[in-house]
Amino acid sequence: MIREHRSRAKLEAYYEKFAQEGVLDPNVHPWVADSWQQSKKFGVGLEKMAIKHLLTKEEFHELQLKHADAIEYLSDLSDGIKEFFQEYNLSLLLIDADCTVLKSYSLPFYQMTPGEIEGANVGIDQVGTSSISVALEHKAPFWMFGPEMWVKECQLGDACSAPVMVSGELNYIITLVSMEQVAMPQDAVISLLFTMRKALERHLNEAIRIKADEAILDATPFAVYHVLPGGEVAYANRLGHTRLEGIGAKRDPGARRSASNLNDVIMNYQHTPIYKGFRGIPSYNKEVTWITPAKTYEDITTVVPLERDEDQAVQSVVVVSMPIEDLRTLVAHAAGYTAKYSLGSMVGEGTTFASVRNKAARVAKNKHHVLIQGEAGTGKQRMAHGIHQASNRAVGPLITLRCGDTTPELLEQELFGVVLNSEVSHQGRLELASGGTLFLDEIEKMPKNIAKALADALNKGKACRVGEQVERSIDVRIIAACDSDLKRLTERGLFDRDLYEALSKSIVRVPALRSRREDIPKLASHIISELAEQHQMQPKKILPETERVLREYDWPGNIKQLQSVLEYAFFNTSDTEINPNDISLMGDVKPDNKWKEDKEVFVKAWQAAGGNVSRLANLLNVSRVTLYRYLKKYGLEKK
Repeated sequence: MIREHRSRAKLEAYYEKFAQEGVLDPNVHPWVADSWQQSKKFGVGLEKMAIKHLLTKEEFHELQLKHADAIEYLSDLSDGIKEFFQEYNLSLLLIDADCTVLKSYSLPFYQMTPGEIEGANVGIDQVGTSSISVALEHKAPFWMFGPEMWVKECQLGDACSAPVMVSGELNYIITLVSMEQVAMPQDAVISLLFTMRKALERHLNEAIRIKADEAILDATPFAVYHVLPGGEVAYANRLGHTRLEGIGAKRDPGARRSASNLNDVIMNYQHTPIYKGFRGIPSYNKEVTWITPAKTYEDITTVVPLERDEDQAVQSVVVVSMPIEDLRTLVAHAAGYTAKYSLGSMVGEGTTFASVRNKAARVAKNKHHVLIQGEAGTGKQRMAHGIHQASNRAVGPLITLRCGDTTPELLEQELFGVVLNSEVSHQGRLELASGGTLFLDEIEKMPKNIAKALADALNKGKACRVGEQVERSIDVRIIAACDSDLKRLTERGLFDRDLYEALSKSIVRVPALRSRREDIPKLASHIISELAEQHQMQPKKILPETERVLREYDWPGNIKQLQSVLEYAFFNTSDTEINPNDISLMGDVKPDNKWKEDKEVFVKAWQAAGGNVSRLANLLNVSRVTLYRYLKKYGLEKK
């Protein structure tokens, strides 16, 4: 708020009346009156300005680095008008949103040297009423006459402050302070301050836009270049710089976004689409071979000629390029590395499973790694998919690795990647899952040395491929699944403690099917519907008496066993209804199979019975004594 000149004697009288008697004259500006009352409430002294909060040199240096852009820009603006400052004994200050003085650009402020005022807090709770505190409070420019300032030693001159707004938020305050009672061209000072504020706001908003543009370009999976005639790279995004440095290009230390001439590093430069682009010939998604002293690359490249001069010569080109190897990886991510199931698609309305699903939804939103525990066949993999899809990483890949499917050596290579020779290096699942989730199934089967290396990599956020010492950053969330009690395995020394502690911050326990019998009818109906849809067949109805049979069974193999049993019934029932006689709890294992001679058939039946002798005897219609003989024959442990 810009105000007309006021009588200094009257303002001094208003101030003394409030300072001595606590009485506010109605002629005091309401913003000033409110600020005086706050100053009195804070107990700020009237006589001298006491700086109570001054940053240390280290703290102030760090703060100046944070705001270097604004400090340097305002310094450039003020350089040309220092004579104006000196003529009217003005001091220019840049202050952050916390009222800390970042920079004093001219004469001493309040008779202090710049070193004394810089790093000081000049908020209302520290120095009382000033144009700074009013501008901050009301987010508006304000001219304050000397006698209105709270501290008497600051009342010699006037001051004007203006907030600097960036993206709708107050980021800074710039202030011009007159140190003496001299006739000052108020309009000129106000115009100057407004011009500086507007220029700084435009600069900072433009800097934000440029940073956003660069962030977008840096986030793309393409290398982007702006190339000048002769092959000089004026700009490259992050991936572009990585590519250039990989083939020997050097950055110009004096420029943040430049690299050496492409003619120096690309041996066939004059035969590339870039060279043709300067003749006005664009190229779109062409397969290009780049020959460099280090290696030959194959990319998919687009080159677009930009502005032309008055002679119609192309002044620069934009190049967008992606290695074919990276393109294959990108397609692989889009094709298969995504969640196939959501938490909402997991069937179960009973209280037991509903509480588990709700916990999984909560766990999905935090940043911790996740451990899913439950018996084999309970749906841990589906749960992992659901957690990934409900998480903030859903847009990233979901990579799966079964820890029990391979040898320790191959598991380590699959997990961390491997360098085969100087020319060939393969990334591992940890790198592939960057930005997303790595699902480690059967985590209890991971050897301790590999588990320890994984825990270390997760802790540091970096990992090395097998056979090299180069550390690469990883950004991955682990979801691990375990059939057994991982805590007990850890306590017995069979699993790495560091990895267990990393995984156990969020544990989801999936209940056995026998613990949620109320969900079996809906699960069965859902499985039959899925089978009909997948195989383009008519759906079949499960009769109520069949549901009763399914509910009464213990399902030692859980949902996986239920799926197998219903698949067998679906494909081996000619009718449109599935009745109890169509249900074989051993799936395709029948009592008349040659289980007495075939161990594989017997093991299937044994697994279907959950390792229970009595149940298996009933299924095979034989005595327990007979079964004991075959258990011994096949080396199986009875329960």
